[in-house]
Amino acid sequence: MVDRLRLGLAAVAVLAAAWALLQLPASAFSGRSIAPPSARVTVAVAGDIALLGPAPSSLFAGVRGTLRRADVAIGNLEGTLSSGGQPKCGKNSTSCFAFQSPPRSAALLRGAGFDDLNIANNHAFDYGASGQQQTLRALARYRLRWSGRPGQITVLRSHGVRVAVVGFAPYPWAQSLTDIPAAQNLVRRARARADIVVAVLHAGAEGADRQHVPRTTEYYLGENRGNERLLAHALVTAGADLVAASGPHVLRGLQLFHGVPIAYSVGNFATAGNALSTGGVLGECAILVVTLRADGALVSGKLLPVQMSGGAPRVIYGPSGVVTRVNALSRADFGGSALLVGADDALSVG
Repeated sequence: MVDRLRLGLAAVAVLAAAWALLQLPASAFSGRSIAPPSARVTVAVAGDIALLGPAPSSLFAGVRGTLRRADVAIGNLEGTLSSGGQPKCGKNSTSCFAFQSPPRSAALLRGAGFDDLNIANNHAFDYGASGQQQTLRALARYRLRWSGRPGQITVLRSHGVRVAVVGFAPYPWAQSLTDIPAAQNLVRRARARADIVVAVLHAGAEGADRQHVPRTTEYYLGENRGNERLLAHALVTAGADLVAASGPHVLRGLQLFHGVPIAYSVGNFATAGNALSTGGVLGECAILVVTLRADGALVSGKLLPVQMSGGAPRVIYGPSGVVTRVNALSRADFGGSALLVGADDALSVG
């Protein structure tokens, strides 16, 4: 079984590397960008997308405009876009979840406005190597990029600026987030290939009671889910210009660390087939929208509160209890370095 898993992972790694190379623009292989430092790129990051079975065509109607307005929109794809195969869960399991949606669901993600899907998470291998191969083929077919494979650096270009996306999770099919020196090295390599580096994490324990960011390593169901605070700071030190996470399925606080915004969890985002629980705080999430200069400097940022209704995300306009709660979490966890959300959803240092 172990040998088969290793062979499957190796096959996926080769496949992913080949597709990634084919998708990169030629200019991504040579030197630094010639874009002026004043050039700007807006990056939008959304949280967990878990689809079980076909998803309704209207799933992203309430956020499509926001995602499409961004130069680079990133989401976390939990599960596979595949058909057939053997799920990881046993036939009579009641505590194991395996997510599978038809490959054509990639068209829905593309239509929503996503440019990159992070596949560094616990559900990316729900249907083994075959399920992940089908997922990558589906994404490639609809001209969607992906990030999060071991050693993978995904480079996108906008306004002449190259944006590298690197993803991290504590699983063998992903770039490890528990090996912090290796994670830092990947960020440095990405820094050498691009102007802006965005790090996407799938970290932390899960549940409605996991809204705070501890200073220690988090565990969930016996898994080491990493020390999110320590990792985020290390990635910034290595050269990341933006760090955004999901995984706990709830919103967590925001911090400005050495001038770099960190979102410790933007929560859930969209689901179909009741793949995710969305009651209470589990259905309250956000889209982080950050504008950066070509030299990585922060220009502005917003945290747009989102409410899931029937699994579909909708941006909340006007006063929101979501913003109040996130600000309270940020102040409690990060004190003077907290990033606070104002009445216009704009971010400012606390």
